Amino acid sequence: MPSNTSNTRAFTSIKIIGSGLIGTSIGLALASKGVSVEMADVDPKAAKLANDLMASTPAANPEIVLYAGPGSGLKSAYESEFKINSDLKFIDIGSVKTKSLLEVSQSAAPTRQFLATHPMAGREIGGAQSARADLFQSRSWIYMPTDLEGTPVDPDLVAAGLWMIETLGASPVAMSAQKHDRAVALVSHLPQVMASLLAAQLLGAESELLDLAGAGLRDTTRIAASSPALWDEILNSNSAELLPLLINLQSDLGAFITRLGSSASVSDLIEAGNQGRSKIPGKHGGAAREYSLLPVVIEDKPGQLAALFDECAKAKVNVEDLTIEHSPGQFTGLITLALSAKDAQILQDHLTKSGWSVHAPR
Repeated sequence: MPSNTSNTRAFTSIKIIGSGLIGTSIGLALASKGVSVEMADVDPKAAKLANDLMASTPAANPEIVLYAGPGSGLKSAYESEFKINSDLKFIDIGSVKTKSLLEVSQSAAPTRQFLATHPMAGREIGGAQSARADLFQSRSWIYMPTDLEGTPVDPDLVAAGLWMIETLGASPVAMSAQKHDRAVALVSHLPQVMASLLAAQLLGAESELLDLAGAGLRDTTRIAASSPALWDEILNSNSAELLPLLINLQSDLGAFITRLGSSASVSDLIEAGNQGRSKIPGKHGGAAREYSLLPVVIEDKPGQLAALFDECAKAKVNVEDLTIEHSPGQFTGLITLALSAKDAQILQDHLTKSGWSVHAPR
C-alpha cells in the first residue's frame, strides 16, 4: 500500500556500499541535492569512478549507510558497519527481501536499525558508468516498515528512508517482504528469465537471418543483456516464488506446442496474452488506461513539433504519449498522439480548425 510520507526527515551525509548502477545513481541524485556522498566498493576502480562522478566531499561520520552490493555480502557489511557505529541507520536496496531480512535477524546487529527497501528501477547495462541521477523518477520504491517478526523499524530511520525515496523522485510503497518477493518474481524475475531464454535461441543463428530482426525481437530481448552473475544470485535467492510461475508457464507452453503440432487453434492462448497485458498499469504506476491515437501529418521543417505542442496547450488537452514516424528524405512525418478519447476529439476539432492535417482518432 502507498505510504503516508508526511513524516520524513532529511539527512546531509551518506555512505553507499556498492558502486554499480543503482548505488551510483542514488549517489548522483543525492549529491545533486547537496548531500555529502561517499562511494565504497570491493573493486577500488569502481569506487574511484563513482566518487569522481559525485564531486562530493565525504563526511567523517555519515548519517546513513546504504548497501547496494550483492546480496551475498549484505550480512557481513551490516555487521561491519554496526561495529564501527552502533547507532548507525542502515538501508538495503536489494532485489529479494525475505532472505535479506532473515540474514539480518541472524546477525549480531539489531533489525530495528535496518530498513529493507527496493527501487523498482534499473537498466540492462550496469556499472557506475551507466548511472543516471534521474533513474528513479516516477518509479515505485518498496520498503518494509517492520522486520519479519513484525517489529517496527526505528521511526527516524523510516523517516530518513522516505525522505530519500521522495527526494529521488520515486513513490514509496509499504509492503511485507513476502509480498514483495512474490511481486518481483512476477513483474521482474520471470521477464528476465524469458528474455534470457529467448535470446539464447539466437545462438548459432545465421547472420543473414538476424539481419531481419525488428523491434519485436529487440524489445523482448532487451533485458537479456543484464549481468549473468547478478541475476544468478537474484533468481536463486527468490526461487521459491519464481518456480511456481515457471511451472505454470511450462504448462502453457506445453499446451501451445501440442495444439500447434496438431494444427489446432491457439487463438485463445494469444487472447489470454492480450488480456494479461491489458492489466499492466499505465505510466507512473497508475491504472491501466485505453488511449485514443490521433494521427497528425506534419511538414519536415524546423519547429513543427513545438508548434504542435503549442496547439495542444491551446486546446487544453493532456498528451500521454507520442510516436514519430519519419524516413530520411521524406517531406512529411507522422506524429501519433495518445490521449483520452475526450481529449482526442477536442484536439482533432481544434487542429482541423487551425489548418493542420489531422486524421480521425482510432
